[in-house]
Amino acid sequence: MTSRPETARRDTGDTADQTPGDAVLRRFIGYDMKRAFNAVQADLNATLAPFGLRMVTYSVLAVVCANPGIRQSRLAEVLSIERPNLVLILDDLEHAETVERVRAPEDRRAYELSPTLKGRHLCDRATQAVAAHDARVSDGIDAGTLGTLHTALRKIARNGQSERSERNTHERVSIPRA
Repeated sequence: MTSRPETARRDTGDTADQTPGDAVLRRFIGYDMKRAFNAVQADLNATLAPFGLRMVTYSVLAVVCANPGIRQSRLAEVLSIERPNLVLILDDLEHAETVERVRAPEDRRAYELSPTLKGRHLCDRATQAVAAHDARVSDGIDAGTLGTLHTALRKIARNGQSERSERNTHERVSIPRA
């Protein structure tokens, strides 16, 4: 988690959102992001439940609807989902008759994914509910601040990805034990 200098942290004076005892963690961006994500995920999953979807199944369905014929491997990359986990998600969506998997004609080892008509209709209805959820969780935040938030979150994601890549490319250093 990235630590922010205490002087950079804006004190809103609102202590109602702090869990007793977690003040030591509230100085970390990652901790605040995790707390916000947990709240958003719980609300979004409740929003999607009437459609028989969860955050992850909706995300997969939405990307497949926006990119008919997308390869399974590319979808895993786009959504940062481990391939074995994606197979299980696609099994669920295929069982619900919302997504079709077809072997790629030029590479029989690969699968191309396309939404069914039922999947398109479901995605359209769920997307309306997700938009309402998004408006609800961002209520009271002006458009400029939301734009800044999107930009900052994407930058943090890029920084985290490049940091992981950098760590993976460097040789591991052995520290002798005393």
